Amino acid sequence: MINSVNLTGRLTKDPELRVSQNNVAVGNFTLAVNRSFTDQNGERQADFINCVLFRKTAEIAKQYLSKGSMVGVTGRLQTRNYENKEGQRVYVTEVVVENLAFLETKSDNNQQSNNNYNQQSNVNVGQNPFGNPKSNITDEDLPF
Repeated sequence: MINSVNLTGRLTKDPELRVSQNNVAVGNFTLAVNRSFTDQNGERQADFINCVLFRKTAEIAKQYLSKGSMVGVTGRLQTRNYENKEGQRVYVTEVVVENLAFLETKSDNNQQSNNNYNQQSNVNVGQNPFGNPKSNITDEDLPF
């Protein structure tokens, strides 16, 4: 069976970081990913994908990423469930990030934020940023 996810998008808010009961760093963020088509009004829609990271990757994401950062992620889709306080079963689907690529520097991100604020942004959606990432981080390279 194949379970592989590749996404490019921007963080909707700063990454969150916590430590599990087993003393493992767990991070999460939501990635806004533009759809490749426009709606009936000619506007581009986005999907908001929950992502979870573990160990050193989570710590690095918390340290270096912020709202608006453009990243590429590869990983796997995972569905989990739990019972909430009202006794209802809640299902959560998220991407477990195995590879994280920083696709711009902090100065690029700050300039993009300023351009968005001034409504002067010119983004080429057809471009594939995975071809030339600024920095790659992979769990395979981390000692754990």
